[in-house]
Amino acid sequence: MIAAVDIGGTKVAVGAVDSRGRVLCSQESPTGSDCEYAHGLDIIVSMLKDVVRNAGGELSGVGIGSTGPVDPFAGDFGELDFLPKWRGKSLVKDLARIFNVTVALENDGDAGALAEAGWGAGKNRSRLIYVTVGTGIGGGIILDGKLYRGVEGAHPEIGHQVLDPSGPRCSCGFRGCWESLAAGPAMAAWLESTAPPDYPHRAGLTAKRICQLAVEGDELARSAVCREARYLGLGLANLINLFTPDAIVLSGSIMKSSNLFLDGISATIRQGCRFVPFEKTELLLASLGADANLIGAAMVWHHRFGKVTERTS
Repeated sequence: MIAAVDIGGTKVAVGAVDSRGRVLCSQESPTGSDCEYAHGLDIIVSMLKDVVRNAGGELSGVGIGSTGPVDPFAGDFGELDFLPKWRGKSLVKDLARIFNVTVALENDGDAGALAEAGWGAGKNRSRLIYVTVGTGIGGGIILDGKLYRGVEGAHPEIGHQVLDPSGPRCSCGFRGCWESLAAGPAMAAWLESTAPPDYPHRAGLTAKRICQLAVEGDELARSAVCREARYLGLGLANLINLFTPDAIVLSGSIMKSSNLFLDGISATIRQGCRFVPFEKTELLLASLGADANLIGAAMVWHHRFGKVTERTS
């Protein structure tokens, strides 16, 4: 049994995951940019003790998937945008000391890629790109069955490829990054800036609400959906042109409304990838469901220290 920790921009989730990738029990707690690391550590430790006790097994290790950047080998957090007070801290060392087990950390995009490649939709694809679209845009790359790492183990920030240098400013310092154009908050920001003052749905706009409005026939929401599909397609077309992978697995909260976007995404890819066999790259939806991030965090530990067991239903 592996204890899994998923650290996102707005919440921390923990779970107990068995050797076949099944989440036995889980808990979560909200966080925010003002969350102190010591407070977050106390919450994580408390929840981990609860889930381990409730699962009733022996703990073999802890796997962590976290919003990035992170140093997977030192186990330290980098310049986290969403949790600035956690920068430079080492959850790996702290949890190893507290629970006396081995602990492994990866960027949550890499964790998701490992999970979908080992236990999910990307199984048996040796060249796989995992893309998650939600509060931000991230992902991971599997080449020849192995997690791709850059210099000094760096994680490729696919969400910060520039699509429009005159676009919105991104936290990375550039304008018009994929994330600043097509993540959930970007979708809502565009509609808010475009809508007339008397637009009746302006209050509380989110990407989820925009998708609901589009289904209901709201023309402005439909325009936002078309724009979103176009920018998602541009970013994916770049990845296909660069890597020509066997498959791209799409995940994240935006992809819960994938039926609104897939046709537009595919049309953009066809338009911009004619020099590579783009039709051989499958676009797949992540298959691990609501527990995907916890399963990914567990896979981080298996990838580093263990042996993956075949997943069964």
